[in-house]
Amino acid sequence: MGTPELISPRSTRVTAAKRLARRNVRGKERRFLAEGPQAVREALGHRSGDEPTLVELFTTVEAAERYAEIIGAARDEGARVHLADEATIAEIATTVTPQGLVGVCRFLDTPFARITAARPRLVAVLSNVRDPGNAGTVLRCADAAGADAVVLTDASVDVYNPKAVRASVGSLFHLPVAVGVPVETAVTGLREAGVRILAADGAGEDDLDTELDRGTMGGPTAWIFGNEAWGLPEETRALADAVVRVPIHGRAESLNLATAAAVCLYGSARAQRHG
Repeated sequence: MGTPELISPRSTRVTAAKRLARRNVRGKERRFLAEGPQAVREALGHRSGDEPTLVELFTTVEAAERYAEIIGAARDEGARVHLADEATIAEIATTVTPQGLVGVCRFLDTPFARITAARPRLVAVLSNVRDPGNAGTVLRCADAAGADAVVLTDASVDVYNPKAVRASVGSLFHLPVAVGVPVETAVTGLREAGVRILAADGAGEDDLDTELDRGTMGGPTAWIFGNEAWGLPEETRALADAVVRVPIHGRAESLNLATAAAVCLYGSARAQRHG
């Protein structure tokens, strides 16, 4: 068996993939990168409308042998598969230690109107969330808690940022995600869909335990989560039906965004199951 032919690092395909590390290019091309076997596998199970989400795959020879089922499935879906050396993969990838697989995917965000039309029961709204790792982790928490959708406001980080995609650990491909929605539009649309709006804030008048004890969390609920450093501004808190804090029973100063989001979303999920 001869040496497999590798794509040239100067190929236009490699250059195009590398450019997707930049937000403006992603927005123009409506393409993003999914790195590693987990993300690529989840991308293969997703479709953007009538088309496969994964359109192109770069792989080292070693990764192609190790993940032969992924390579085969990608080819079956019509994705272009390119063998590359490790240096070329490292140029495309944004991680320090690439895992040998980098996929190019179509954007998969869902129109906000479609989310509200589906009458969701549990939604996470990210308002002014700027850290991509936090955004991806909250998306993962929402997926784990059984949320119906995630909404990112127009002031939030790009959900297709490579760090956000990695932090979601595949959950980006599991549930509807709307992007670029003004927070006022999100609140109005969700409220018209019969969803109660709760703002998560450390200075909230009510705490999560009180809400659960009152039995007020069993219905459709959307949680608004704010910026990691300064939380939610007063004008956003004023939009909510209630401002709720996660109780601190020990001596910790606070919880980080992703942890607080997980607690709130799981609280709602439990209340809805027993409602």
